[in-house]
Amino acid sequence: MEPTPEQSPHHAYPDHWEADVVLRDGGTARIRPITTDDAERLVSFYEQVSDESKYYRFFAPYPRLSDRDVHRFTHHDYVDRVGLAVTIGGEFIGTVRYDRINDQGRPASAPADEAEVAFLVQDAHQGRGVASALLEHIAAVARERGIRRFAAEVLPANNKMIKVFRDGGYTQRRSFEDGSVHLTLDLEPTEKSLAVQRGREQRAEARSVQRLLAPGSVAVIGTGRTPGGVGRTVLRNLLASGYTGRTYAVNRAFDEGMTTLDGVPAHRSLGEIDEQVDLAVIAVPAHRVPEAVADCGEHGVQGLVVLSAGYAERGAEGRGLQRELVRQARSYGMRIIGPNAFGIINTAESVRLNASLAPESPARGRIGLFTQSGAIGIALLSGLHRRGAGLSSFISAGNRADVSGNDFLQYSFEDPDTDVALLYLESLGNPRKFTRLARRTAAVKPVVVVKGARHSGSTPPGHAVPVSRIPDATVSALMRQAGVIRVDTVTEMVDAGLLLAGQPLPAGPRVAILGNSESLGLLSYDACLAEGLRPRPPIDLTTAASPQDFRDALAEALADGTCDAVIVTAIPWVGENGEAETGDGEVLAAALHKAVAGGAAKPVAVVHVEIGGLAEALAAASSTAAPRPRTVTPAADRTRAAAASPQAGITPAPSTGPAPGTDPAAPGAPEASPAPETGPGRIPAYPAAERAVRALAEAVKYAQWRRQAAVPGKIPEFLDDTIDEPGAAALIEAQLATAPDPRGRPLTHDEARELLGRYGITVRPTLPAPDPEAAVAAAARLGYPVALKTTAPHLRHRADLGGVRLDVADEEALRRAYGELTDLLGKPAELLPVVQAMAPRGVDTVVRASIDAAAGAVLSFGLAGAPSELLGDTAHRLVPATDRDAAELIRSIRAAPVLFGWRGSTPVDTAALEELLLRLSRLVDDHPEVVSVALEPVVVAPHGLTVLGASVRLAPPPARSDLGPRRLPNY
Repeated sequence: MEPTPEQSPHHAYPDHWEADVVLRDGGTARIRPITTDDAERLVSFYEQVSDESKYYRFFAPYPRLSDRDVHRFTHHDYVDRVGLAVTIGGEFIGTVRYDRINDQGRPASAPADEAEVAFLVQDAHQGRGVASALLEHIAAVARERGIRRFAAEVLPANNKMIKVFRDGGYTQRRSFEDGSVHLTLDLEPTEKSLAVQRGREQRAEARSVQRLLAPGSVAVIGTGRTPGGVGRTVLRNLLASGYTGRTYAVNRAFDEGMTTLDGVPAHRSLGEIDEQVDLAVIAVPAHRVPEAVADCGEHGVQGLVVLSAGYAERGAEGRGLQRELVRQARSYGMRIIGPNAFGIINTAESVRLNASLAPESPARGRIGLFTQSGAIGIALLSGLHRRGAGLSSFISAGNRADVSGNDFLQYSFEDPDTDVALLYLESLGNPRKFTRLARRTAAVKPVVVVKGARHSGSTPPGHAVPVSRIPDATVSALMRQAGVIRVDTVTEMVDAGLLLAGQPLPAGPRVAILGNSESLGLLSYDACLAEGLRPRPPIDLTTAASPQDFRDALAEALADGTCDAVIVTAIPWVGENGEAETGDGEVLAAALHKAVAGGAAKPVAVVHVEIGGLAEALAAASSTAAPRPRTVTPAADRTRAAAASPQAGITPAPSTGPAPGTDPAAPGAPEASPAPETGPGRIPAYPAAERAVRALAEAVKYAQWRRQAAVPGKIPEFLDDTIDEPGAAALIEAQLATAPDPRGRPLTHDEARELLGRYGITVRPTLPAPDPEAAVAAAARLGYPVALKTTAPHLRHRADLGGVRLDVADEEALRRAYGELTDLLGKPAELLPVVQAMAPRGVDTVVRASIDAAAGAVLSFGLAGAPSELLGDTAHRLVPATDRDAAELIRSIRAAPVLFGWRGSTPVDTAALEELLLRLSRLVDDHPEVVSVALEPVVVAPHGLTVLGASVRLAPPPARSDLGPRRLPNY
């Protein structure tokens, strides 16, 4: 929408206020500012509002709007008077307006910071969350315009509107005056308002996916008249899957007399169908898709699966077509899977939907699968089918123009039919939101991710995503922090998914190995050690072992309190005639099933070689066994052991809290439900020891994360007494005000020291030494021994190039070192030498924090020096970091033993290091203008630490989409 000449050019039309939102029932709507062009829409909208709703809005009968009313409600300055409308199909279904007022309640301008607000929603759309969405958006607009409070007068009988204000989560005050309820809302976001907003977002987005996966009726648009073709294939698959709803074939090229196709009603358009159509699968050429979408929107279709190609994967022109497709669909309240999608599947008995190109619908199971690639989707469906695994749902999103992996996580979180969520992602449209949703979902069920296109510049065509500067290793670390099980290949994804869907979580890393192959046992043992597990010596049952021997040995291992998981290795055993028995896999599987059914709840995995029918028999759930809990609660002494790092000599992080099997304390967490499809006795089988052990290792790490997530870390209160947040804010404001570049600037050494000092981070001072005399004077001031080092950018932190002289004991040694430095590396003006007092000996480390526009603020830690840089041995955590995050951060690098007394050295003060990490995290969290900080080196001694160097950069903070009102992304 464009501004009209009547609107002040000083306050141009704020197009950034436009947003697509998902309503409570899963449908979409558009929120935008009201303009003078909306007069007819406003009048039409008002005519469809009931007399009761009009009375509640105006406190009197108000059957129609006068011309003066229409002018008032459509002319805004977008500062002191603002109106927003919710539209579907271009027509208003709800409005909200604020007018800035002064202390006497009269119209005012800034600096008045209060506004009167009023809502009106069509009766047909009440209960869909329209007013709640409007409140979020009008509150954000008001804050942007300097308004801090809303005032509203509501009739006592208008319970719905009172509930909207009450449930918003904002701080509010209520009073009863002159027969109405007077409400005042403080618009500053609170923890409660943000939680309410995210809770509504979760329920709405989950519902939008549920509507796509469980439609009551499906129309395939573009169904061919002859066998073959995409549309006809989808129709055939729908019928073969036993879909429980109504199915229609639609093609404008059908003959007028044609009434059925493949036994289902055939129509030339949706308008010919007398009943509601919930889902449309579009399989027509790209140039005909807009016509099909319009037909769907005008006839009330709720969602679309667009199989058609020819969009963003074709370049700039295709990207434009894709954006227009999304705009068109959302304008009608529809969500889209695709374009260029492979389709969707829902195996629930009440649905049995296969609206995809997959020729065979998978068995019903407990695994949810989302993929951005049709080819990978085919491979995953095939791999899971071969391994005997079933699915609960499947979405192949293609170009992912609308429905994304984030939406799938919202759905999976509360879907009672899904125990494990598998995602193949080639791009992350909103990394911050993905991390948040993944953490919440992982607290109740495993999330396994393969990230394709991991390297810069390799984002697939058609996936428009925010640019992120952080490397893939950092993305992986942040996923781990959120509880995501990230694997490298789709094979590893299937391996992990099978174990997590069919077995309980392990209580710790201790593994028993048994079987009839000594070699397979040793391979499993070695693989366990390589993955950081703690295997017991393998038990060799010998090649003469019978299925009963396997059953007895497995039952004994499950009863043993000193192991947390069991790996069974099996090769064809030798029969009484001395020949290898290869076809009795069912017999062995039955024996293992019986042992598992009667044993303790521990994960069991089988490694086998050439035993016919074993994998299939193991994948079949026992129908007679009692259900096994999906998670276990270990003894208290084992909980602490399981939480400790497997690296020798490393002190474990703080107590990990309850084990999996207990309530993870996630708000709104769905309760686990039994699953006959993957129930008792479903044991995963692997053709190689390494694959089984890797899957088990991922389960161990995930179980440990679950225990820790049950008792979240905290930000120590002692930090509040030693942090000067207002002082730091004043410094930042002053320094940015003088920055010659609006993009910000780096701070000088002294400026950085002052800012960091406000947060209790002391940086050892350095004094410039432009000549030998200045160096001597500086050393006299600081006191010997000193360090002489260069600060030129190309030599900074490069001791290996000879730019640092340590333990300079006196003036003679200092003058000699100065001469050597300048003779070797260049003139003082080029080297920029400085003198610094020596710090106590310790371990040199590096602490950094930076803000990435896509992922948010990231805290990083590693040891200083070339080896760590070459090996990429750096750990990362999202900000704000808790005490648990800080403890884990320093323990998660491979070189961590150096900090804890490696090879007899003195352990350093890791508690001081953790405190430094927390202080830096707090700084960048409190002040997003601090876009990067590097503390290098930080020398950690046995007692205390010393920050020898610091660099800080300030810049206007990047916009944070995760803190604003709910809105769908526009890719």
